[in-house]
Amino acid sequence: MWIMRAAMAVFTAFVLSLLLGRVLIRRFTARGVGEDTTKTDSDILKKLHEGKQGTPTMGGLFLVAGMAVSAALWMRFDGPHGFSTWGILVILWYAAVGLVDDWIKLNVEGKLGMSKKAKQLLLTVGAVGIALVLQHHAGLEAEHGGPRLYLPLVKDYSLDLSVWAGVPFMLVCVLVLTGSANAVNFTDGLDGLATGCVAIAALAYVVIAYLVGHEVLAEYLLVEHVPGCSEMSVLLAALLGACLAFLWYNAAPAQVFMGDVGSLALGGALGYVALVSRTELVLLVVGGVFVAEALSVIIQVISFRTTGKRVFRCAPLHHHFQFGGMPETRLVIRTWIVGLLLALSSLALFKIR
Repeated sequence: MWIMRAAMAVFTAFVLSLLLGRVLIRRFTARGVGEDTTKTDSDILKKLHEGKQGTPTMGGLFLVAGMAVSAALWMRFDGPHGFSTWGILVILWYAAVGLVDDWIKLNVEGKLGMSKKAKQLLLTVGAVGIALVLQHHAGLEAEHGGPRLYLPLVKDYSLDLSVWAGVPFMLVCVLVLTGSANAVNFTDGLDGLATGCVAIAALAYVVIAYLVGHEVLAEYLLVEHVPGCSEMSVLLAALLGACLAFLWYNAAPAQVFMGDVGSLALGGALGYVALVSRTELVLLVVGGVFVAEALSVIIQVISFRTTGKRVFRCAPLHHHFQFGGMPETRLVIRTWIVGLLLALSSLALFKIR
């Protein structure tokens, strides 16, 4: 039964991540694998985060491990469930990219990680690979309607992404997967901020993926039915359980940070489920907090390069509010509240046509 497997995925991921986290945090602490908060040009940030100096990082390792093992145990991989294997693989690929970035950051003197171009290239390679798999092998083939872009609030209209040998779908995959991964990465700057927001978004997508994968409910809600998509709700249930376990250690004051190994994997997971469920535009609402964080960085960079002036006190957006004097815990909880409201709003889009 689906609901039992989803519940067990949450529980299994939580327990595994919690136990593994306890072990890894001890080892990271003993080996001095900690965050260097002095690697910033902002004296204000150094002052705000001086208490976080040396906090163990790369905690995303136990988060991703618990999620992947739980998903492998409780997801179905038979018949129309071709999305399952590739969901786990794309998460592991993005985690591997983040792990390399974290390793360079911690072990190469004067480096803040791999270059932005190299990181984006590796993320893009994963996204292109997933685009090819989804369109030709995993369940979005032409006989199943092909990849299409559906517009929220609009009935009986979609954009065909399979034209020109599927290049439009490939571009959408790159934008959704790399954009989601980078957006979550930008958000990961305060204790519990990114983890809580991802957990809320995952909970919303558990519902969305199940509805899209259920033929009767999809027809009732006038959304495109994608056979096998319901298994993505089990994947996200595992992600939710792992996030809750990570939040156990990451709540203020944090005992561990997730690092890029965690943030890129979590963002990639959300992006992948959005692609499979054909709700890429709905992801902009579900992950509205991540969108705002990413846009703040883009706006800040463009403004400074073109006019020499900054729009925000500091980017990403959460630092802007920090610089304004808002306490970290209050900022995190308020952001969670906004994320929850956005998640609820996204579910309403399924009924309004």
